Amino acid sequence: MKIWVDADACPVVIREILFRAAGRTGVKVTLVANQPIRVPASPLVELVQVSPGFDVADSEIVKRAVGGDLVITADIPLASEVMGNGAHALSPRGELYSTDTIRQRLNMRDFMDTLRASGIHTGGPPALSKSDRQSFANHLDRLLTRYAKG
Repeated sequence: MKIWVDADACPVVIREILFRAAGRTGVKVTLVANQPIRVPASPLVELVQVSPGFDVADSEIVKRAVGGDLVITADIPLASEVMGNGAHALSPRGELYSTDTIRQRLNMRDFMDTLRASGIHTGGPPALSKSDRQSFANHLDRLLTRYAKG
């Protein structure tokens, strides 16, 4: 198992949880981003910087992630695509995407895009809360424990 991070939009606090998990479990974490991001000096943590452009980082993650890997992303289409390839997807808010819920999430995303395109202000997501961070850490720990046993 490898962990792939859609790093351009991933909160720093979530990246730090991932760095600690890599050190604790030995699972490799690769951040994929369009811009430079500071990562700790560790053989378990890598930054892949891709060229600027719409969905360039997403395409790189889809190309590299394989079945059993974990992808950290808030991007619903990216989550859907990697899940179709057999990877797991977890949002920085701690939502473990499933095949049962991903279609619903894609439909809601498309609906909100339609509203925004018609001039309706929908606002953005709320700030990452302490309970979001805890939910993320708990799901991550369960996935890593399952991987270690498997």
